Amino acid sequence: MADPARALQHSPLDDRHRRLGAKMADFGGWEMPIEYPGGGVLREHEAVRTAVGIFDVSHLGKATVRGVGAAAYVDGCLTNALGRIAPGQAQYTLCCDDASGGVVDDLIVYLRSDDDVLLVPNAANTSEIVRRLADAAPGGLEIANRHTDYGVIAVQGPRSTDLLAALGVPTDLAYMSYADADWQGRSVIVCRTGYTGEHGYELLPAAADAGALWDALFGAGEAYGALACGLGARDTLRTEMGYPLHGHELSLDVTPVQAGLSWAVGWDKPQFWGRDRLVAERAGGPRRRLRGLLATDRNIPRAEMTVSRGGESVGVVTSGTFSPTRRIGIGLALLDSDVKEGDEVQVDVRGRPATMQVVRPPFVDASPR
Repeated sequence: MADPARALQHSPLDDRHRRLGAKMADFGGWEMPIEYPGGGVLREHEAVRTAVGIFDVSHLGKATVRGVGAAAYVDGCLTNALGRIAPGQAQYTLCCDDASGGVVDDLIVYLRSDDDVLLVPNAANTSEIVRRLADAAPGGLEIANRHTDYGVIAVQGPRSTDLLAALGVPTDLAYMSYADADWQGRSVIVCRTGYTGEHGYELLPAAADAGALWDALFGAGEAYGALACGLGARDTLRTEMGYPLHGHELSLDVTPVQAGLSWAVGWDKPQFWGRDRLVAERAGGPRRRLRGLLATDRNIPRAEMTVSRGGESVGVVTSGTFSPTRRIGIGLALLDSDVKEGDEVQVDVRGRPATMQVVRPPFVDASPR
């Protein structure tokens, strides 16, 4: 529930959501649409899997690191190896606490040049990411919080390319790459990224131009089955893919090794925040690992439910939902490392044990590439 003493921030598309009758809620300090009338989460989820869904995710953070050696500095702070990508490409990475190895946030890095990096962290963590980078930065680097400078519109689904092409937006991009484009005289960053598991794009216009782009997408979108989608559908879509959400699968108490994100760590790099703790944990093996849970009946796992095996607690559910695609309950859980895929466990659902199978996500056959 929103804290009445805290003023919520608003997307540059806020008036569009209210005209559509969206259900709004506090999300990371921003009042954002959770679902829209006319079918809600299930219909919006289906639109993304079968046609195209359009999300306002302007609450996502934006920050820049600029100056001579900006990319090298970011590379020495965040986990992934920026040397794996070239300017014009994006990379998933993590900011870890140097002392504990826990995750401060996961974010996307857009490499613009050796001296110019754009970061897109989660809404609630933007100020903390900027603070940590600024506190450790050498002289000559400028670290700026650009949170409200841009809107972010995600266009996701198998018809996303058709819709953007109809607007004259460039679509010939490899996965995890981006282009600076001109749309009707307005600058927009077009990224082949997303959080749904489907082929899709994320568009970053200037905040003042976000409304015009949103309107144009819906003006052309009817022919492609486009639907406005809220953060409720975004959550069911990402859970079906097994994608982590900060505050659930990732936190200062959870490391990348535990969360199954070792692939996003540049283990050969000599330096990044949390390196010593993570190298030691990887060598010794984590005490727990993130796994998938698939219900064997009509029960649905939910966050913070206890998971047990043989009457003994072996972990906790971090995210859980009804899968609109599979039509069954699914979840993610941090479980003791000796719990293996294929094992059966019991989840405490409102005081009753529900049997579920431990599986490896994703839960659906989808690919964003």
